[in-house]
Amino acid sequence: MAKRPAKKPQKQLDLPTPAPPPTTKVLPIQLQLGDPLADERSEWRVVGGPYSTVGGKTVHVRVESVKQPGARNTRTWGAHQRVSVTRE
Repeated sequence: MAKRPAKKPQKQLDLPTPAPPPTTKVLPIQLQLGDPLADERSEWRVVGGPYSTVGGKTVHVRVESVKQPGARNTRTWGAHQRVSVTRE
């Protein structure tokens, strides 16, 4: 009589790890309140609506540091530049 092949041990499946929030690139004038921004120094959160100057060629946004909630700054971009934002 032929022997039955031995059963292979069942492998436990790994659960997928949650993916990080997608990073999108938007024009600075499209930034919204609460959008997180990051640069080489710190992480920032938008606290004021964007406004343009110089005939719409420059966009300014008021931001606040995530690490130091009282530290506010104004960031400036050219209206044509894209800004990386993580939106949920």
